[in-house]
Amino acid sequence: MNAKAISMNGLLLNRAVLVLNTNYAPLTITTAKRAICLHVTEKIDIVESYLEEIHSPSIKYPLPSVVKLRAFVHYNSMDVVLSRRNLLQRDNHTCQYCGKISGKLTIDHVIPRERGGRDLWENLVIACSPCNLKKNNLTPEEAGMPLLKHPRRPNRIHYFQKFVKQHQTGWKPYLFMETWGTTIKNNPSYLT
Repeated sequence: MNAKAISMNGLLLNRAVLVLNTNYAPLTITTAKRAICLHVTEKIDIVESYLEEIHSPSIKYPLPSVVKLRAFVHYNSMDVVLSRRNLLQRDNHTCQYCGKISGKLTIDHVIPRERGGRDLWENLVIACSPCNLKKNNLTPEEAGMPLLKHPRRPNRIHYFQKFVKQHQTGWKPYLFMETWGTTIKNNPSYLT
């Protein structure tokens, strides 16, 4: 294999893969590399594949896009872990005061910690450094800085929907983003 093929395989192996429970409920997102390992060990079935394939000297392997566990996992939580990364994802890497996307983004407490504000989804937003400094230890109302949108706790389905990009169109039916009828009409291969 040439260097270009090795580089391309490396990029493809990091592609996002939606993991479904045996009942087709979305569980998590993993990498294509992990999904292939789980498939080789017969722990999952590949439900949808990307157009690309992974190549080795001896085999070609379809690049998984959506996989389904073979054994049911009892996991009912729809919660998304509160982290900087997930806050950035929820707020689209955008300052929730001025709408700025570039620059250093920080986490701001809507109700400042000194006034009893807690580390909760409903009290944390992404803010650019100038807005965070300007707001200081005030509420948005006191600072005259209204929020572009009020912070909410995301659930797992909404979180997964944010991962759907150009390559992940096969995820949409599993994340309630399009109906099965639309999927079948637009892709008759679902019937075979």
